[in-house]
Amino acid sequence: MMTRRPIALVALLMLFAAGCGKKQPPLATPAPPPADRTAAAPVTPPPTRVETPLPVPAQPPLADDTVASRTLDDLNRDSPLRPVFFQVDSAELDDAGRAAVGANAEILKKNATWIVTIEGHCDERGSAEYNLALGDRRAVAARTFLVSLGIAPNRVRTVSYGKEFPFDPGHTEEAWSKNRRGHFVITSR
Repeated sequence: MMTRRPIALVALLMLFAAGCGKKQPPLATPAPPPADRTAAAPVTPPPTRVETPLPVPAQPPLADDTVASRTLDDLNRDSPLRPVFFQVDSAELDDAGRAAVGANAEILKKNATWIVTIEGHCDERGSAEYNLALGDRRAVAARTFLVSLGIAPNRVRTVSYGKEFPFDPGHTEEAWSKNRRGHFVITSR
């Protein structure tokens, strides 16, 4: 029986040694210090929007020196450009409208540096949304015809005011007929 004890003791010691002999995981090495941020590349700001003006050709001498010396406000107050009037719920140019746009084209050809804005207007009837869309169609119709007569497209802009700026504040058919128009405004010369 004695022989069993030393074998058991040796076996126990071997198990103990095997359990104690497991390797411990290595300790984590410290991370290197963070890089110096002052030496990093400079941060570029986001791009900014650049507005480029429309090119305007040099102004040729005008036949009428009184027109050349007037300010834009004076020119538009007594505008040489005629408005175009439209029928109810229409954006089609009638004969009188085409004649007015034709006369305006001749004036713009003589004043080759003028840039104009055609404002589309409506009478007070109808919703604001409907009248804004109709005013836009009216201004575009006048612009399209003006461009077809030889005026450069980059000289003609459009905007719709719908029923917001009536020419005649009355509430009659006569007043409404004055408000259904394409109004030409000289915006640059």
